[in-house]
Amino acid sequence: MRRAKILLINGIILTVSTLFMRFVSLGFNVYLSNKLGAESIGVFTLIMSVYLFFVTIATSGLSMVITCIVSENLEKNDKKLAYQNVKTSIGLSLALGISSGILIIVFSDFITTICLHNLVSKKILFFIAIGLPFIAMSSCINGYFSAVRKSYKTAFVQCFELIFKIVITVLLLPNSIFKGIESICITLILSDVIAEIVSFSLIYICYIYEKKRNFPFSCRCGNLKEIISQSFPVALTAYIRSGLSTLKQILIPNRLEKSGLSHSISFASYGVIQGMVMPILMFPNIILTSFGNLLIPEFSRLSSNMSQNVVKNICHRIFQMTSAFSICIFSIFFIFANDISLAIYQNLESAIWIKYLSPLIFFMYMDTVIDGILKGLQKQFFVMIINIIDLVMTILILYFLLPVIGVFGFVISIVISEIFNFTLSFFQLWKVTKFKIDLKNYILKPILSSFFSYCILHAFALINTSSIFNLILSIFMFSCIYFLMYVLLKLNLKRIIR
Repeated sequence: MRRAKILLINGIILTVSTLFMRFVSLGFNVYLSNKLGAESIGVFTLIMSVYLFFVTIATSGLSMVITCIVSENLEKNDKKLAYQNVKTSIGLSLALGISSGILIIVFSDFITTICLHNLVSKKILFFIAIGLPFIAMSSCINGYFSAVRKSYKTAFVQCFELIFKIVITVLLLPNSIFKGIESICITLILSDVIAEIVSFSLIYICYIYEKKRNFPFSCRCGNLKEIISQSFPVALTAYIRSGLSTLKQILIPNRLEKSGLSHSISFASYGVIQGMVMPILMFPNIILTSFGNLLIPEFSRLSSNMSQNVVKNICHRIFQMTSAFSICIFSIFFIFANDISLAIYQNLESAIWIKYLSPLIFFMYMDTVIDGILKGLQKQFFVMIINIIDLVMTILILYFLLPVIGVFGFVISIVISEIFNFTLSFFQLWKVTKFKIDLKNYILKPILSSFFSYCILHAFALINTSSIFNLILSIFMFSCIYFLMYVLLKLNLKRIIR
């Protein structure tokens, strides 16, 4: 009971902080989109895909590995070994971060010419290289705080980092906005790197204080061999996955040009879907992401200490709540797509893509939770393999389909990718836990709730989207009616089916 209470408290803290960060990030992205335009956003998104590939090399899955190792050490009440392992992993992450920075500098000519289409100079890659060691060490320490159920410290530091980054960007951006796309992107990356360095400084101070309070003695290095042996398969698959993901992002604007679109329109189309629509659709997923990350250490403990029935029951309850939430969010985006696009971007350019892609919310949100459970059950390697297969398949679809049908090929690739990824992850979890697949509660009940809610709103003319306030009120009313219908259907579903 105490463990569940701690999980809930940490989940609420993480959810609130992540909700705040995503809300601020979304507002900041909207500010950038309206300020810079779709083409600049497309170029910056492409640079970020390269940035994230080298971040993957720098972090190498150490955060998740140290979470699992420290959780197991503390479960055995071996606090000394836990701190030894954290100390070793921080040193390893520093070495990986420096190595990643050296790699991006060595291959800077290839990256700017082939990957970034000579849209920016090598200067931007040098700024990225500076920040990689700090990102790597921060990630490792965050994994430790997740294991000791003190994720609120990580949440506080990340909130401060985001605000700090936005302040710097807002101060520096006006000087570069008229100097071209490269100057804009350098400003955005430089702001991010400075914020990462400040963030690491804060999280490291928190870690030192935590260590002195709980283990005031100096400790030797931990088991480097064990850390490497556990992180190597995760890191290797992460490299492949991130590399394929970067290749996919690089491929999209290139293949869109092959369909007959101009260079500018190709990057604008890519920017609208990848840089504007997908962040909106994934915004509510922060609630599930927060709990999904907390599920990793909790299921790691459950799998070793409790019976299979306990794991099955918890999976069933998690899926019930996740499906109800995801179908509600899908319905909101589908019904209010035009109004949401107008409210956020002051145009209807993204509305059609919000409507087309909104049904994928169910698969994306469910997959977030399933991945968290599988990682906690030590199936992270399988999760990576699924993602690699998914990316290879998506790249092939993009390569052959985009030149033929243009932007719709990009949308089709997203649809196939998300459904494929969810299906394999779902049945792998079922294979491991043998939980009951309850389509009545996972699918039928939420869809009926959504349908009845929409009918009630229309019947009583309760939908009013003439202003942002009325749009928010309409969405709030839809959500309230939806969850009321969901509870009522839980009581009367058998009678309705008959």
